[in-house]
Amino acid sequence: MRTDLVLLSARLLDPLTGRFLPGTAVAAAGGRITALGEDREIRARADSSTTVIDLKGAVVVPGLVDGHLHPVSGAELTHGLDLSDCTDLDQVRAALAAGVRSLAPGAWLHAWGLDPNVFGDRPVAVAPFDSVLEGVPALLLLFDAHSALASRRALELAGVDGPRTFDQASAEVVCDAGGRPTGLLLEDAACALVERVAPQPTRAERRERLAAALRAMAAAGLTGGHVMDANGDSLDLFAELDAAGELPLRLRVAPWCQPGTDADGVRALIEQQGTGGALWRVAGVKIFMDGTVDNGTAWLERPDCHGESTHAFWPDPEEYTRILGALHRAGVPVATHAIGDAAVRHVLDSVERARADGGRGVRHRVEHIETVPDDTLRRFAALGVVASMQPTHCCDFTRADHTDNWSRRLGEERAARAWRCRDLVDSGATVVLGSDWPIAPYPPLGVMAGARHRRPTRDLTQPPHGPEQALTALEALQGMTVNAACAAGEESEAGRLAVGHRADLTVLAENPLTTAATDLPDMPVLLTVLDGRPTHRDATL
Repeated sequence: MRTDLVLLSARLLDPLTGRFLPGTAVAAAGGRITALGEDREIRARADSSTTVIDLKGAVVVPGLVDGHLHPVSGAELTHGLDLSDCTDLDQVRAALAAGVRSLAPGAWLHAWGLDPNVFGDRPVAVAPFDSVLEGVPALLLLFDAHSALASRRALELAGVDGPRTFDQASAEVVCDAGGRPTGLLLEDAACALVERVAPQPTRAERRERLAAALRAMAAAGLTGGHVMDANGDSLDLFAELDAAGELPLRLRVAPWCQPGTDADGVRALIEQQGTGGALWRVAGVKIFMDGTVDNGTAWLERPDCHGESTHAFWPDPEEYTRILGALHRAGVPVATHAIGDAAVRHVLDSVERARADGGRGVRHRVEHIETVPDDTLRRFAALGVVASMQPTHCCDFTRADHTDNWSRRLGEERAARAWRCRDLVDSGATVVLGSDWPIAPYPPLGVMAGARHRRPTRDLTQPPHGPEQALTALEALQGMTVNAACAAGEESEAGRLAVGHRADLTVLAENPLTTAATDLPDMPVLLTVLDGRPTHRDATL
């Protein structure tokens, strides 16, 4: 077999043991690793058509995989005004004013990344921005992407002048005591009321934004992602990029199953499994069990300080249990968004009931797991449920002193149980790490660093939130390599440097296990290889 790629002068890091493997070179052909060995031996496999790269002592790890990603919606939502660096209302107003000045008459203002902490003790509403947005149709997406603020003009254009009822139980057009909308829209169904009257990008624009986002992810070291949606024409876009040779990540896509899905809808999701192309496929189903703590739509066992977060996303949580059971019987893994303790408990209860009927090999997952009590931890390993965590959410959206919105809503007891990565690992659970982009930045070195230091990314001199929950450097690397492969049922072909495994590789300038967590995000990614071909190559190689 012709050798496609040879990497020389490498240090081959095994994420299972944390030690370097013997040998200094890798050969790949047909998208697989065909040999690991010494430079002379591996170089002999090359011919005039082989890409040969001297890594000059750089470190090779299995390709890094983001365990929770939204590339299509992320590429769309992150187009516009970035408010993620704003820390108070004055900064938001200044940013919005600058955005308004650049608008053509009648044009919409789109913004994203708004942190509810900028409101302090004030309610999250559009009123503080009325003077800036007067007459301007604007939609400001909050950082959690589960809520948005619509300006008065946007609400008027959408015909939203009072409360609405939705199939999604936690969706809401928030209104004041007089029944007038405050501008806050909770969950996808409410946000869609305004989104559907706003101008939409062309399909060509959406395709290029997606392609650009994926190229940037590859340059950051990602070779794959577990995609947690397949809305609209997402699958068509993946197929187009794949067919054109422009898909730089290997994508595992889980379409949504929403409240109101009937038996035919569940059957269609089952039939869709395994479809895809060379570098993407449908594998699993994504279901929401609740919303978010920050906007009061999580499902908690006790209400938050505002009396909110008291119910599930599904009007009838038992319907979720029945659907999970049907998917389980069909061998379809379910990834459930569950942030609050009641939501996580209900998912685990549902998996336990499904497993009692057989099919113990199906690997279900819980996404986010932001706060859980002690008695929940051990159930993940016992039920074979993967814990999918996004540690940078804890780093960037909460504070060590619990003065942030998330912590204040939950109170000291529950805020002290934030993102229990360490406890889940110690309980025997398989912990997968991801970004949830566009909620948080996608660079995987930043995700791994956050799992280790748990400090605000913008100011690493600040104290960590729950340092006792930090992962080791090796555990963080495993969370984006071997554990990601295990969650996908692909441990026999991915997540390790081994002959026969996929030639998905990330090459780093230094050893990520001996680099300080605070320095890790700045480590150069020298080469990214997907299916045996470079998707990113630093100019120094």
